Amino acid sequence: MRLRFFAVFIFLIGALTAAAQDTQVYRVSGTIVNDNTLLPLGNASIINLNKVIGAVSDEKGYFEVNASANDTLHISLIGFQSIKVRVTNDWIKSKTTKIHMTEKAIALEAVTIQPYILTGYLEIDAKLIPIREDYRYSISGLNAGYEAGEYAPGSFGNVLGSIFNPADMLYNFFGKKPRELKKLKEMKKDDNIRKQLESKYDREAIAALLGIDKNDIPEILRRCNYSEQFAKTANDLQIMDAISACYEEYKILKKKK
Repeated sequence: MRLRFFAVFIFLIGALTAAAQDTQVYRVSGTIVNDNTLLPLGNASIINLNKVIGAVSDEKGYFEVNASANDTLHISLIGFQSIKVRVTNDWIKSKTTKIHMTEKAIALEAVTIQPYILTGYLEIDAKLIPIREDYRYSISGLNAGYEAGEYAPGSFGNVLGSIFNPADMLYNFFGKKPRELKKLKEMKKDDNIRKQLESKYDREAIAALLGIDKNDIPEILRRCNYSEQFAKTANDLQIMDAISACYEEYKILKKKK
């Protein structure tokens, strides 16, 4: 009996030790290069999706970031295919690695410009030019105004409707992704990530963090009553704050329900 107890004790100690090792944080580094030319790539964005911390590669392509074994790093750079890299034990032991990024092949489509036919009379021409009916709103923490779809307070009604209608996309999205949405709060605390997202418009980092397809983001914003124009033109930081604010509203309404 004592032997069996001792064996179980040893097994538990081993399991706890292994778990502790898995969560131990290390300082890992790497160099990002162009897969074609092998030249270093500076200003690449590196985000640890598990720890929600970020880094930027320098002019030599070098970066450092805190990570544990099996953490996933999302690496992106304008003009290159974004990639996800898993932090492995051999990377932790060697402390550095070389990461290759592939350039995107971009095909430009033909653009048709349709000019307005003006008469030269202000009163008439003012009626000919279409006027957008979007309204202004502001996001907490950002010193700027942005366009909302209809009336900004309408987002409250949309979120309220999603809570009472379980078939609604917004309800399903917020209800199934509480952990991922909590990461948005963590991202706000990391100035490095905020600076990176402020200059990005590809939605890839946000999509990777939330575990969704980036093509779903415009629909989520629409359900939160943000305009199509905002979904197309806002930078990733503004998108993150918009979804985060909508989620906080959702949580308040859910508690009241």
